[in-house]
Amino acid sequence: MARKRAQLVRQRTTQLLSIKNLLVRNCGQDIPSTTIKKWTSEHITDLPLLPEQRLAIQANCAVMHTLEQQIEVVEKELLRQLKPCKAFNLLKTMAGVGDILSMTIFLETGDISRFDSCGNFASYARMVNSKRESNGKKKGEGNRKCGNRYLCWAFMEAAHFAVGSNEFIRRFYQRKCAKSLLFGI
Repeated sequence: MARKRAQLVRQRTTQLLSIKNLLVRNCGQDIPSTTIKKWTSEHITDLPLLPEQRLAIQANCAVMHTLEQQIEVVEKELLRQLKPCKAFNLLKTMAGVGDILSMTIFLETGDISRFDSCGNFASYARMVNSKRESNGKKKGEGNRKCGNRYLCWAFMEAAHFAVGSNEFIRRFYQRKCAKSLLFGI
């Protein structure tokens, strides 16, 4: 069920990005996603677009709103079926992790004791680099597709939410971005 939710969210994001791309290409406007999600047909008719472009945006919005309704149905069912436990509540203490992401991480991880070390779990979650180097030279890449893609998605979403909602994490992220730009990392 958590995997189905992840697929629905991905499809909704595709519709949203399609709308944003059409607006940037034809109007030169980059409208925030939160604004687009609230649009009704009246908002779309006010846009300075050709009729067929408005029709395309209306279709994308209709699909996006339908997917949003389905996501809500799946989330309610997930919350109903999964009874919160100690591990589930512990996951929610991480910055950027709420009910749904904690459920996804909890269900996709399974028994955490099956991993010998935190490095093995990070590798399973696709959170480690797979390339091999020797003396600063690339010698090959491992299987970067190995591991759990839904777990990887959940951790990436949590990181994005944490950067947006936690000031300490946002400053840390900005320092890392500045350092990578400065040194070309």
